[in-house]
Amino acid sequence: MDLQFANCEKTGPRRCLDHRRRQHECTQNQTYLLPYKNIYISPIISALVFFLFFISSVCPVRSVNFNDTDQDFRPRKLKFIRAHLAKVNKPAVKTIQSPDGDIIDCVPSHKQPAFDHPKLKGQKPLDPPDRPKGQKSRTVFQENQENFQVWSMSNEFCPEGSIPIRRTREKDVLRASSIRQFGKKLRQVRRDTSSNGHEHAVGYVSGDEYYGAKASLNVWAPVVANQYEFSLSQMWVIAGSFGDDLNTIEAGWQVSPELYGDNYPRFFTYWTSDAYQATGCYNLLCSGFVQTNNKIAIGAAISPTSAYNGGQFDISLLVWKDPKHGNWWLEFGNGILVGYWPSFLFTHLRDHASMVQFGGEIVNSESSSSHTSTQMGSGHFAGEGFGKASYFRNLQIVDWDNNLVPLSNLRVLADHPNCYDIQGGINKVWGNYFYYGGPGKNSKCP
Repeated sequence: MDLQFANCEKTGPRRCLDHRRRQHECTQNQTYLLPYKNIYISPIISALVFFLFFISSVCPVRSVNFNDTDQDFRPRKLKFIRAHLAKVNKPAVKTIQSPDGDIIDCVPSHKQPAFDHPKLKGQKPLDPPDRPKGQKSRTVFQENQENFQVWSMSNEFCPEGSIPIRRTREKDVLRASSIRQFGKKLRQVRRDTSSNGHEHAVGYVSGDEYYGAKASLNVWAPVVANQYEFSLSQMWVIAGSFGDDLNTIEAGWQVSPELYGDNYPRFFTYWTSDAYQATGCYNLLCSGFVQTNNKIAIGAAISPTSAYNGGQFDISLLVWKDPKHGNWWLEFGNGILVGYWPSFLFTHLRDHASMVQFGGEIVNSESSSSHTSTQMGSGHFAGEGFGKASYFRNLQIVDWDNNLVPLSNLRVLADHPNCYDIQGGINKVWGNYFYYGGPGKNSKCP
């Protein structure tokens, strides 16, 4: 039986976290079959081939990025990749070369990927909704209210009526396990343990109706040990059960060498309405999220970042449900509307969320006998406090009347506290907050 949100308090939050565990267990064993002719294959070998084919269909192996040993395979794959890129990369009215190597295409807003969706064809982005009512957060230290993105350092911007989209290139798709799964989180097999390689340190609320959430979090550049791991800090807006009908809206920053090809922290979004099976994607890599802003590029690198014992830079994120049209809007920074997820993308989230989570997550690919050294947040434990540990502050939720209100029952949880931990608190300046993170492998986390 699917674990329902209503049962989270009975079974424990650890069970509630497991729905988001992303697939990385299938990367260890790779099998490649060559099309030799006129070679006798015994029944035993035939049975083995069938077994391996069956296993690969259940647990897809990671590709070898179609290297030069796949001479017969590569041209066909590249043909499919280029066809996919032709759908993802839309014609641009202007192209901007980012200092970090990204190419930013300025695409007419009504031609962005979202409008490939059958329910959006021929439409244009909606006008901004009423922002939730509530006091703005206060702070006692100097912060970068809007936080720059690296591509904007070129001092070029997209013209009005267009949106900036990070161009997807062949090398991006070649890093993925398959063309079909590029830009998506692979569906996770349900487990009753947290030992599937994904580790969290999160604060969460549940047991009520939520119409949005807001938080400020500082940005770091954590070390990620290898291409098949990532480190992120984000907010989840969740509805449905923890079965096949899971609905989530996600936004934050992440370091993902596999997705982006580097180790820069990048602003990202995600959504799904069926537990990461067939729906949803990162950023604008499928039809779904409708972007309305011409100055923020989803998937682009964030700069500057926080420094240990130095300057701290946060980004503010607000996700809320428009009371009039029911769409879920995203605000980034100091009142900058990025765009919205149309309500028809979802089932349970067409109404409201039943859980909100904030915090960090890493992947431990278990490529060796020891724990990964991939860092979460700043790479330092929560107990080191401000200027050293990563944090979320001014945690709020949006109520039924479109009001931003403080949390009343924040709970915190760390899957592996010897590797990554979390400590919550509340005060007059930061409201509800917590510090979180850690170095991964250390003397207590071997």
